[in-house]
Amino acid sequence: MDRHTELKLVARIMELGEGADGAALPELAQLCGSSSARLRRLAAAGIGKLAGLVPPDAAVAVLQPLLADTHPQARQYAAKALGAFGAAAEKALPDLRDLYRNPAEKDYVKRSVYTAGITIKKAVEIAAASRVQHCRRCGVKVSADEFARSQKAFQRVFCDRCFDEVYLERRNFDTTVELNKTIQAKDGTLVQSDGERLICDVLNAAGIVYRYDERFRIIEGFAIRPDFYLPELDVYIEYWGMDTTDYKIGMLKKQKLYQQEGKRLISLYPKDRPRMREVLMQKLGMLK
Repeated sequence: MDRHTELKLVARIMELGEGADGAALPELAQLCGSSSARLRRLAAAGIGKLAGLVPPDAAVAVLQPLLADTHPQARQYAAKALGAFGAAAEKALPDLRDLYRNPAEKDYVKRSVYTAGITIKKAVEIAAASRVQHCRRCGVKVSADEFARSQKAFQRVFCDRCFDEVYLERRNFDTTVELNKTIQAKDGTLVQSDGERLICDVLNAAGIVYRYDERFRIIEGFAIRPDFYLPELDVYIEYWGMDTTDYKIGMLKKQKLYQQEGKRLISLYPKDRPRMREVLMQKLGMLK
């Protein structure tokens, strides 16, 4: 983009942001996809100024993908703008959390991300406290203490009886998973399959930092355990190692969650094992 065109669009964005007109959202949303990082960050800031004037879900849907923008200031301005939409931006909290935990992220971006996250979480708490809550498992009305306890542990609403049942189910599942980790990768990580061991070895040899089998809240009401998460690249890796009908149904649901939230996912399969390094590095290269 030539400088003259960019300056004209900068002026247009400033006009739209200061105009306090909700009808400006579609134009600003289009500018968020500009090839110019300067225009993307200014458009994000402009959307933030329209908080209260535009449908919040529509604004959040435009801003959230910018948290994965290649330019740090675009990520910073997107985070600031999301904070302006309060509880409506709750679905962006996992992305904000990933940015904040990323050791390669700029400090000034992390400061904006932290402030936005605190603002959104506080708005969510206020909104939740103002409405009657029901257990999502049995449907009974829950007390404030029950709500707080279950939200902290599961990010879902349970009465105390259902909380205890879910807690036991989760603990038994976690124990089973840990007992199945019997294969050791070269860096000492214990995994559940030879395919996962190969992935560990490839990542370790390439000097790529990874987290294995950690629980992530990835979408409202759901928590998943990705096989691998690469914090410096903000990439998830799943090794789909089974061939049963139930497993495939679960695989499709999980892949849909990743897609809905705009997560960058690499899927690997048993057929990839003989060429694991080549396949994995090629798919990583396609995401850069």
